[in-house]
Amino acid sequence: MISIYINRNLSNSFCGMAHNLIIRGFDDKVHLQLGEMANQRGVSINSIVKDAVDQWLNHQQSKVTRKHHLVIYSDDESLIGLLKSMDRLAKDSDLFRCFCGPPGSQSSDLLSKLKWYDATIMPYYYASANTRAPESIRYQNKEHHLLLEQQQNRHQTQTQIQSQKNIMKYFGRIIENINNNADNKQICCLDLLINDIAKASLKQALTIEEVYNNNRIAGLAYCTYKTPTLLSSEIKDILELFELHDQIFLLSRDEVHKLHVTKENVHKLFLN
Repeated sequence: MISIYINRNLSNSFCGMAHNLIIRGFDDKVHLQLGEMANQRGVSINSIVKDAVDQWLNHQQSKVTRKHHLVIYSDDESLIGLLKSMDRLAKDSDLFRCFCGPPGSQSSDLLSKLKWYDATIMPYYYASANTRAPESIRYQNKEHHLLLEQQQNRHQTQTQIQSQKNIMKYFGRIIENINNNADNKQICCLDLLINDIAKASLKQALTIEEVYNNNRIAGLAYCTYKTPTLLSSEIKDILELFELHDQIFLLSRDEVHKLHVTKENVHKLFLN
């Protein structure tokens, strides 16, 4: 029996270090063939084995399910019915069931009772999202009013930038929370938080969606939006939301409809 030691540099966003990989089970014949091939190519045996391991890892990585779906629901009752059905399917598939969302909501309470892991970081970022600001004071002096409006706009822009940074940081902690508790299982994750983000700013929600879309967790992630949240949005933002997900589902009562969106030329409007 022959052992091959491979010194390989591994790095990620947290650390970088060298490890020795021991491969057992190579007999003399296989080792001789490997040595001849290494000599012909002018490389080391370690390089050949490392390349083979890399290819195998990449192949396995590509086979892991990393789905990112969009669910648009008409009312809370419709979503509750869907969650009960999803719970049964997720259990049968041995997925790590988790969610994030507003504490005390109907959906969050149900998922907690069904033993889904609550990855929401407390205090909840949008706890005061529904609190209305007092009405603006009216000024008779138009110039004074215009100056105040300009100051408020600058302040609002700065606040939005800071809010974007804060929600990105908050959402990142939730993802970290899921990763730390999934125990290497594939996830089934319900994102109920994203609807509150979209109510405050759909553009902020799109930023979060794009970040997750590029850094998906193994398993199934469902982003849930309530219909009224999207109805006041611009079409281009809604289309971008569609593009950031693998599949789009419309939920009405106990019916689930799959939506297909394709970009077409104007002449299609005149075809049967």
